[in-house]
Parts: sequence; structure tokens; C-alpha cells
Amino acid sequence: MSLREDLARIVGADAVRDSEAARQVYDGDAYPIERSKPLCIAFPKNTDQVAQLVRYCVAHDVPFTPRGAGTGLSGGAMPALGGVVVSTKRMTAILEIDVANRRLRAQSGIANKRISDAVAQFGLHFAPDPSSQSVSTLGGNIAENAGGPHTLKYGVTVRHILSATLVLPDGDVVELGRGVPGGPGLDLLGVVVGSEGTTGIVTEATVRLTPLPAAVRTTLAAFPSVRAATECVAGIISAGVIPAAMELMDRGILGALRAAFGLTYPEDAAALLLIECDGLPESVEREQAVVEAECRERGALEVRVAQSEAERQSLWVARKKGIGAMGRLAPTIVTHDGVIPRSQLPQMLEDVAEIAAAHGLSVANLFHAGDGNLHPCIYFDEREPGIVERVISAGEQILRKCVELGGSVSGEHGIGVEKMDLLTLMFSPDDLEVQARTKAIFNPGSLGNPCKILPNQKGCHEHRMRWRGAAT
Repeated sequence: MSLREDLARIVGADAVRDSEAARQVYDGDAYPIERSKPLCIAFPKNTDQVAQLVRYCVAHDVPFTPRGAGTGLSGGAMPALGGVVVSTKRMTAILEIDVANRRLRAQSGIANKRISDAVAQFGLHFAPDPSSQSVSTLGGNIAENAGGPHTLKYGVTVRHILSATLVLPDGDVVELGRGVPGGPGLDLLGVVVGSEGTTGIVTEATVRLTPLPAAVRTTLAAFPSVRAATECVAGIISAGVIPAAMELMDRGILGALRAAFGLTYPEDAAALLLIECDGLPESVEREQAVVEAECRERGALEVRVAQSEAERQSLWVARKKGIGAMGRLAPTIVTHDGVIPRSQLPQMLEDVAEIAAAHGLSVANLFHAGDGNLHPCIYFDEREPGIVERVISAGEQILRKCVELGGSVSGEHGIGVEKMDLLTLMFSPDDLEVQARTKAIFNPGSLGNPCKILPNQKGCHEHRMRWRGAAT
């Protein structure tokens, strides 16, 4: 009996794909450099089917890789050693809405934004809001510990997950967390969130719901230089204001937005700063006054303040659609993810430009300026001979510079396969050994999402050479 037929006995014949086209579609995520085709893709509908799939793979020594919407940006959902992709795209049910206790339970394949839409009538929302939230899944957000523009005030995903059902890499099913914050015992849920599917497959989760703010004020300010915009960021926070979001976009992104959506900004603008304050009306008005004063003091060319919800959503188009708009500039985009202290933003952006120029590459920047989470976007045509190697080299230099300036190689996109070799910049061999032992508590074998996060895993080096060879 074939692998497809065996999997069909678990999930049904209509829930297995193994055509060449399907295998190519599921050979990775939104990180375009490294790809690896699976043998089959299975679409379970519930926890029991996921557990059966995992037990089958273990019994037959078949690698398996969990995947949500495939919007990840570091290769975390790439089936590195082939095998079976376990897609959660049919696991989209909301299982319980508990308004009184401000929590919701859903299957892990549900799109992030659907959670907020489901509870908006109760004056609640799910605070994590990655830019891909209309399609990125709850399980993917949990795997990557996703952030988003409002991370500055509300925090990343781990702060909003109360419990999770986890299918371990041997097929056992466990429940982590107690559905309330601050439960007793070891915080194993905190270990799983951000582990990129290497500790198991999350199939259901209970999330914390946050009240919608009573008032929101959104400002878009155009600046003559990136330095002026970054200095404005520091000035606002130094003045004691922590906005809900503070996003920066440079000239490269502005050009893409003009081309894609016809959005207009001052011709001599080199950077846009999108700032959102929310909370009680009185405090929002005070914060808004500080924001406008700081923008004008730093030489803003234009300051727009949304006067309605429709205008607010229009201003957010610039940030939410920025990376997508870059498709007008080049067919391939690598979006990097590093963290630096806010005070180092001007220096880091100059370094990014210099590194890109030295490699003959084009780069644009949009990022979470309030918490120093940088997203340099290198855009290029991968069909050009040798350019993929230059992109990889430039990206590694950018992330090395982040660490040199006191930051990190990742803020929210994870490590995946992209940054495995760079973890040695931040962790000693002993540190990495502790992490490997922690992972082994959940995943002692090498079948569950192999070749991710930790460097020098057995059997992964030769495959990595094959991935990169295929990319070029």
C-alpha cells in the first residue's frame, strides 16, 4: 500500500495530496531561499487525526512537518527532510467563546483575524496582530511567538495564550496550561510557544481576549530623513508616552506603495512614521498632543491624524500592505528580522544600506520602530546568477550587526532554517546544549519538524546544501 493510501485511511482520500504541483506548493513557507518538497500533504480535521498521522509517521520512520498558512519568514514550515506535511488548514473551528472570562478556544488552523472578528460584538479582540493576520493561523502564531505592530503595548503571542492541546512527536496528546493566567507548576506552555513546531503540533488553544480600547488616535507623519523619524521615536518614548504602535517605513517602501496602490506622500519624504495611541479618551488626547508636538519638533513635512475609522484604516494600508506592494519592485523578497536597542536605529539603518550596496542589492525597510524590531527587505530577481548567495551573505551580515549593537537575530519571525548557524553569535555551546536537552524532553527523535532552530543537527548539513543548491 502507498503512503498516500495509508494516510487516506486516517484523514480520508480527499484530504491527501501528492501531485507534483501540490508538493511544490508545500515545499516551504514565505522564506524564498530554501525549499524541500514533501512526499505527501495531509489535511486532518481534528486532534485525533493529527495524533494518528504522527503515530503513523513514527512507526514508519517518516519525517513530518506541521504547517499553517505558510506565511512564516524563516523556513520553519519547510519539510526539510521531505516526508509528510501536516497542514492545519481544515482545522478552523471556534470551539468556545467565554465572554465572562474573556477567553476563546479554537482549533489551531483558524486565521488570526477571525478570532477578533468573532468577538468584536462583545467589545473584545485578540491583541496579537501580525501583518499577515488575515491569513496567518493561530497555530503558526503560537509556533513563531508572532508579534505585530501592536506588540509595543500589548506584547507578543505568548502573553495571550492560556492553554494549548499539543500532539507530541510520538503521537501522545497533552494539555498544557490551565486556561487561566499564572497557573501553578512549570511553565511548559511558555516553552512550546515559540518552539516553531519542534516540540509538537498545537491543535487547539485557549486565547486571552483583550477589551477594545475606548478611544484610538492614529497619526501618519512624513519626515525628510530616516534619522529624523527614528529620533522622533526616541523623543516620544523619552517623553513618557508608550503608544500602542509605532511603525516606520522608508523611501523604498513608499515607492512600492505609490506603484501598487497610488498612495501619495510628500515628494521629498524619506520616511513615514505611523503612530497609534489607544486607551481612555483623556489619556489618548494627552498622548496624541505629545506625539504631534514631537513630530513637528523633529521636522515632520506633514502630519495626518485620522478623523474616522475609515481614515484610520486607510492610514494603516501603508504598513499592512507594504511588503506585498514590493512585488511591484522585484519578483523575490527576503524579509529579515532582527532586534536592536532603539537608540541604535539610525546607525543600524546606515549599516543596512552599506551592506546592501556592498553586495549590489536593493533594500527597503519597514519595522516596529517602538521596540527596535527591524525588517530590512531585500528585493531581487532570483533568476540572476549568483544573486541568491549575495542575498544570503548580506542577510547574515545584517543580523551579525544587530548582535554587535546589543540586539538579537530575531524578534518575531523565528529561527527556522534561515538563522540556525547564527545562534552561536548569541549562545555559548553550553547554552545550546541546554536548549537541545529541553527540546528532547518533548521531541527526543529526529522526525518532528527536523533541521530547525538548533545548529549542527545530525543529518541536516548535507540536506541544507541540497536546499540551497535547488534555490539557485
